Amino acid sequence: MIRAGFAETMTSTESSCSVCGEAVEAHTEAICNNCGLVYHLNQRTDIAGRDCGEVWISDEHLALEFACNTCLHPEEPPGALDDILDAGEAAVFVGVTEQALVAIATTGQVRHRRTSSGTYLFERRDLSIFIEERR
Repeated sequence: MIRAGFAETMTSTESSCSVCGEAVEAHTEAICNNCGLVYHLNQRTDIAGRDCGEVWISDEHLALEFACNTCLHPEEPPGALDDILDAGEAAVFVGVTEQALVAIATTGQVRHRRTSSGTYLFERRDLSIFIEERR
């Protein structure tokens, strides 16, 4: 029953993309099957839109699967295995010979760790800092 003189206010529930944080329009809204959050996925070819994820046909379920870029390409936590380099890999990263890098590390110019077998290990972020300081 509607009362005379009573105005009801409708509010819109505007979603924002879990990947980029911008507003999601109706033709670009998708929900990730992994995390359940909203992300941009342009579902029309006649209207420009952003894609912050993907959709594909599952061979197993014969259904569409949706995934946001956050779930598809998760960031490695700091100190992950790919961020730890031995002296040879670190030398290539820095652009010096392995012997030169070991000498630099031994004099304390770059942070490192030496294992009990004598292997020098470096974190990629420490090498990046060293490179910036050399410029």
